[in-house]
Amino acid sequence: MQFVQLGRSGAKVSRLVLGTMNFGPQTSETDSHDIMDAAVDAGVNFLDTANVYGGVDRRGWTEEIVGRWLAKSGRRDEIVLATKAYGEMTKVPNQSRLSALNLRRACDASLRRLQTDHIDLYQMHHVDRNTPWDEIWQAMDVLVAQGKISYVGSSNFAGWHIAAACGAASARHSLGLVSEQSLYNLTARTIELEVLPAARHFGLGVIPWSPLAGGLLGGALQKAEEGRRSSEAALKRIEELRPQLTKWEALCAELGEQPGDVALAWTLHQEGVTGPIIGPRTMAQLEGAVHALDITLSDEVLARLDEIFPGPGGAAPEAYAW
Repeated sequence: MQFVQLGRSGAKVSRLVLGTMNFGPQTSETDSHDIMDAAVDAGVNFLDTANVYGGVDRRGWTEEIVGRWLAKSGRRDEIVLATKAYGEMTKVPNQSRLSALNLRRACDASLRRLQTDHIDLYQMHHVDRNTPWDEIWQAMDVLVAQGKISYVGSSNFAGWHIAAACGAASARHSLGLVSEQSLYNLTARTIELEVLPAARHFGLGVIPWSPLAGGLLGGALQKAEEGRRSSEAALKRIEELRPQLTKWEALCAELGEQPGDVALAWTLHQEGVTGPIIGPRTMAQLEGAVHALDITLSDEVLARLDEIFPGPGGAAPEAYAW
């Protein structure tokens, strides 16, 4: 396994992040525990979850599954545990977003479900435009002082949100953000305009979510030809991207690699990326993801990928102006 610093923090994390969103709704608790065991055995030490995971009617379910694994495995000190707060847990007021009131309650609730006394990376799942940064950072600083969290990260922030958050933290002499979790894959490269440059400037590690574009980059055409069932929305998206996906899967076949593994390898080749989130539903998917670490993409291959899935042209404003 390869390890890197988590942004400008002193913590070292694996270059693959084990995502847990499928645990519960799509993957049984037994299989989820087996996947976590196998991931840690393979050297993955970065585990990501969120308080809302588990489904609309079972929010918190995934954290509970992870918590029971932590309790029985005895491997808590081997991993960097990340979770998130923001989403609506109930319809009761003040049980969503980033108010000081909710952050305190949400953190304590996550700690109970996870059966641990501290969260290594506490992430804001979305930007809260209704709560001032001084309030947010005061609440986060208290959680750090209490030993309940070690680092703070963001998710789904724009570049200017990262700048505003880091500026407010600096004024309070707080460490501020150390990571940003964002949508990033070959079909979704918008963050190259502002988010990636901002993250590099402020020393945040970028953690891409949906690196396989919801399965589109995991051999969607081949799977469709084999008769595997997909949702109506997925089939529509496949048809929209069919010319690109045809070239994509042909290139992967030329490389002798599975499309999903190449998609993960591509994110690992991008400057500023700490590691993509992998969300295996099976052991075979986990093994394929780990193999992505061994794939080296040449400059020629990277250029061909840019031709198939063009990005925005680089960082702003040069991407669209002089």
